[in-house]
Amino acid sequence: MATQLSQAKSPIELVISWEALPKDFQLEDEPVENTGQPLLAGALRESLEISGFIQPQMLIASNFGLCATVNGQFIAKAPDWVYVPSVNEVVANRKSYTPNLEGDIPAIAIEFLSDTDGGEYSVKRTYPPGKWFFYEQILQIPIYIIFELYGGLLEYYQLENKRYELKQPDENGRHWIDVMGLFLGTWQGTKEARTAYWLRWWDRNGNLLPWAIEQIEQERQRTEQERQQKERLIAYLQSQGIDPNNLPPFE
Repeated sequence: MATQLSQAKSPIELVISWEALPKDFQLEDEPVENTGQPLLAGALRESLEISGFIQPQMLIASNFGLCATVNGQFIAKAPDWVYVPSVNEVVANRKSYTPNLEGDIPAIAIEFLSDTDGGEYSVKRTYPPGKWFFYEQILQIPIYIIFELYGGLLEYYQLENKRYELKQPDENGRHWIDVMGLFLGTWQGTKEARTAYWLRWWDRNGNLLPWAIEQIEQERQRTEQERQQKERLIAYLQSQGIDPNNLPPFE
């Protein structure tokens, strides 16, 4: 569906400029489709934070306005999750972002597929343009991902010759994202009482980047293994007639 739509040609010549957000401009407050979307966006960021991936110059946000001026008309679209490798200035409580003017073009935009209108696929070129057209033709974001939360369908598109092309995953069902040095794929399980499909990161060696709760559990298991090993060593020493509390010092 989306791959065929991306082949359509625009009869309108686009004049694109990168201007600051007008002070009186009201960004649309788009309602969240369901409670799973913010959980999924937060989980994507959480594992990156824990792994030490996120650096101060990066911009990672959700439901956040990306801005451009096209043929004299200001446009803002809010992807469900976006990654910008580097911004010119680190700003607290940033409300919007204009590529080129404020830093890099976003490297990745992710949309969580709506249960209703499927607007993520919109190639509408007239004002205001659809999201697909905005990301592909105006911002030219290199990687565009559409994820269906409950069915677990992951569509990974890469910008080639100014058109999004659908890419197939590797043998593990994951996509290598070179700009991040990570794999992205789907994972099924439970977090925050939500049992469903999630988007997860893996490192280049295939290790899953953990969430906080998983990291805590891993540490608990390590501590328990160390305790058991210590108990086995003590039992062995005692079986050999050695008092583990009165061992000779190492020289």
